[in-house]
Amino acid sequence: MFSRRTDLALDRDPLSRFLPWLIAFMVFLAILALAGALALHHGIDRWSRGMEGTLTVQLPPASDSGTGRRDVDAVVERLRSTPGVTNAEEIPASGIAALLEPWLGDPDLIGALPLPRLIDVRLADDAAIDADALATDLRGVVPGAVVDDHRVWLDRLVRLVRTLEGLASAVLVLIGLATIGTVVFATRSGLAIHREAIEVLHLIGAQDSYVARQFAGRALRMGLRGGIIGLALAAPTLWAIVHLASRLKGGPLTEMTLDVGSWVLLGAVSLVVAAIATVTARITVIRALARML
Repeated sequence: MFSRRTDLALDRDPLSRFLPWLIAFMVFLAILALAGALALHHGIDRWSRGMEGTLTVQLPPASDSGTGRRDVDAVVERLRSTPGVTNAEEIPASGIAALLEPWLGDPDLIGALPLPRLIDVRLADDAAIDADALATDLRGVVPGAVVDDHRVWLDRLVRLVRTLEGLASAVLVLIGLATIGTVVFATRSGLAIHREAIEVLHLIGAQDSYVARQFAGRALRMGLRGGIIGLALAAPTLWAIVHLASRLKGGPLTEMTLDVGSWVLLGAVSLVVAAIATVTARITVIRALARML
């Protein structure tokens, strides 16, 4: 199958010049769609691990009278005594400034803002805390206290990411079907062009499987050539996207990265497409010859 020796001049067919580029385009799109799905999957996993089992309590900015420190201590003590809470610690002003710096940029501007007091709350694994009831209880200690339950927006984010992953999977399926259709069309065209030569091969004893191997070998070569071209185009594109995302200081895009296993999987797309093209060409020839002869 890997040999270029053939009794049919398949590589001289008009479609042989365009098939590798069509496959390269399919591989390019497939790699980008798969990379997006993998990046979203890794990102949501990191967000889930970082946010699960946590709450954030927000208190109004500290007053000039100096009661802010006592307010924070009172809320921390109340939280630590709440069933299901394993720990509660105030986030220092420097930590809040670090969170805001990617969006505001200027440290002096951040320091001049009336920033709220934030308390990081850690929950037990099996804790079932009613955020609304907890907020009502804390408002009895400090009016204006707000409890941010990350599970609410995290669940919404997970649903959004799962939807996007489903769309990416649908795109991959459509690309696969388009690749199969392209190979089927090219193979049938080759059968029509070389019909007389195929009939001569049958007269001298060639089996359908022999003819099918000729077309499958051509499809494999075209698939590998197109896969390499598509991979060569997709690799710098992904590298540029990852490089630009890594330059962002914080934000959700910095969590959407690809590990070594993801890069290996993306590199295998070209091999998978070549295998699909080979199997499709062989099946198409076998079925066509069964009807032709």
